Amino acid sequence: MESKKQFQEWIFWGILFLAKIIQNMSAPDNIKQEVRDKLRELAEPELRSFNSALIPGCSNILGVRRPHLRKLARRLLSQEWRRWLDDPDDEFHEETLLRALLVANAPLEPEERLRYLRALVEKLRNWADCDLACEELRKIVRSEPERFWDFTESYLEEQREIPLRFGIVMLLTHFITEERIETVLERLDTIRHEGYYVKMALAWALSVCFIKFPERTLRYLQNNRLDDETFNKALQKIIDSFRVDRKTKDVIRSLRRKAPPQKS
Repeated sequence: MESKKQFQEWIFWGILFLAKIIQNMSAPDNIKQEVRDKLRELAEPELRSFNSALIPGCSNILGVRRPHLRKLARRLLSQEWRRWLDDPDDEFHEETLLRALLVANAPLEPEERLRYLRALVEKLRNWADCDLACEELRKIVRSEPERFWDFTESYLEEQREIPLRFGIVMLLTHFITEERIETVLERLDTIRHEGYYVKMALAWALSVCFIKFPERTLRYLQNNRLDDETFNKALQKIIDSFRVDRKTKDVIRSLRRKAPPQKS
């Protein structure tokens, strides 16, 4: 009788253990589908149309507001967030943004975070993905600036447009500081790329340099190797800034390069 009772207990615990294994095996799919269902629920058609106009070529936008994505990221961080990160299948633009939020905020070891970040950069398809990812890393970069400086520099050698933009936006977001301003200007001066989003990122970075360190950046602007288009875009961004006084704007205008005459 006792042995029969023990056998029944073994069967019970065996079934329970097997059910747990099956549940764990299916968890990633369940989480992924749950997230997609929630994103669809939060989607706003008007916002989708607006964002689609801002992000040319991005056809997988749902139109979910950033606060909703942050809330969803916090919810995921209390669940099986690692399983979700390890699933590479992102169907929607908002899933990539959510991935960036998780990589930036999950409790990861430094090298593990960099590994997830490298995988994330490979998924970035547009300026919006790129810029959010860089912005979200503020707290982490501040805690380990040297590690992230080396990480950022590796992307400044990229030939692909979006990964290179990622490197430039990382520079302008985290490293335009008293200690690094000269190095940042030197690195920006070495970048050559015909991509629109690279040129715009360079112009943006130089405008931030000027706002923070006007004298040193002005010296650079007076003697640099930038192509004319990027250089003039940088000047325009400085001129457009409300943090630059009128007299200084006149000095910046005087640096504009004229387009070469058209060949007849």
